[in-house]
Amino acid sequence: MELRQLEYFIAVSKELHFSRAAEKLNIAQPTLSQQIRILEDEVGIPLFDRIGKKTALTEAGKILLHHSRRVFYEIEQAQAALRDLNGLQTGKLTIGSLMTCVSYLLPSAISTFKQLYPNIGLSVYGLRTGDIKTGLLENGLDLGISFLPVEDAELASIPLFTEELSLAVPANHPLAGAEAVEMETLEHVPAVLLPENYFLRQLIDSYCAEIGMILRPTLEMTTLESLTQMVSEGIGVTILPAPYLDTLRSPKIANVKLINPTMERKIGFVYRKDKFMCTATRAFIDQVTETSGLLVK
Repeated sequence: MELRQLEYFIAVSKELHFSRAAEKLNIAQPTLSQQIRILEDEVGIPLFDRIGKKTALTEAGKILLHHSRRVFYEIEQAQAALRDLNGLQTGKLTIGSLMTCVSYLLPSAISTFKQLYPNIGLSVYGLRTGDIKTGLLENGLDLGISFLPVEDAELASIPLFTEELSLAVPANHPLAGAEAVEMETLEHVPAVLLPENYFLRQLIDSYCAEIGMILRPTLEMTTLESLTQMVSEGIGVTILPAPYLDTLRSPKIANVKLINPTMERKIGFVYRKDKFMCTATRAFIDQVTETSGLLVK
């Protein structure tokens, strides 16, 4: 059983389509099919069910896929540990972060990190909570910045900060001059919010449920920029992290404190428990932690 065969096997398992897998691997389909047949002969049992044009993993295939991923994961861990002997001279770091944090927390931290460690390749992706968790578990991310707690036996976390959610209203709105606004006041105020499958929206809805209130938005949009744009145009109010709203500094938007209840969310680093944490990752955590202390009070 060769690593190349396992690589081909994982590709077919992911695509469940030989032609697409061959294209991703940049090899001919007959070559790919031949290698899979050789692998099946070696293990002595079919790895795929081929029914017409459909391809599915057999139970044996599911078992081999689990262990194949572990094989490549351990190889990557060994490579990371060896690269770490060079300290912060070389390496690559892939981060998955909540989109709000990408907007207000990470720019300053990334700028300083790149100045200090210019030879470290850094990729930062703004992702939803579920995608961050998946990326970590599938070893596509080295580190996540996500909501806490994260409930998964394979993941660990480091608390970073707790931030309040604030009300963003058009600058000419009657609530714009208020020192604070009670949540129940918003029940009949036009609002624009993230869709219900977003964690931040679910958090808002849970706080509303605590006081027996349902917040029904007149408009749902999927990006922070679109929400704040709608607020600035007077379409409605929205609820977003206070530090994010503070960094906007838009003359068209007023940031008002919410009370009864005061909404909060916990943010932290998330990583795989069994993943080697290289020097570059630890340095990035230190830099973001220092930046968060300046931004979030």
